[in-house]
Amino acid sequence: MDEQERQRLIKEEEKNTKRLRFLVDLTTSVLYQDHTLTLEEARTMVRNTEKAILAMFPDKQQTFDIVLRPRFERILHERWGAGVSGLVH
Repeated sequence: MDEQERQRLIKEEEKNTKRLRFLVDLTTSVLYQDHTLTLEEARTMVRNTEKAILAMFPDKQQTFDIVLRPRFERILHERWGAGVSGLVH
C-alpha cells in the first residue's frame, strides 16, 4: 500500500468516526429530549442506529454490544422503565 492510499484510508476512518460520534450523540439527545417518543419508537431508533453504525464498521458488533448498547439501555430504563430487550438483532 502506498502512502497516498494509506492517507486516504486514514481520512475515511476519521470521517466515519466523526459520523459515528454525531449519530450516537444525536440518538442520545433525541432519546432523552423528545417527550413524544414512545418506547417502541425509541427501540426502533436504537435498532436503526445500530444498523447505521454496523454499515460503517461491519466488524464491530461486539464493540457496539459492549460500549453503546448499555448506554442506550440505560437511557431507555431512565425514560420508560424498560430496556432494549425488545430489540431483535
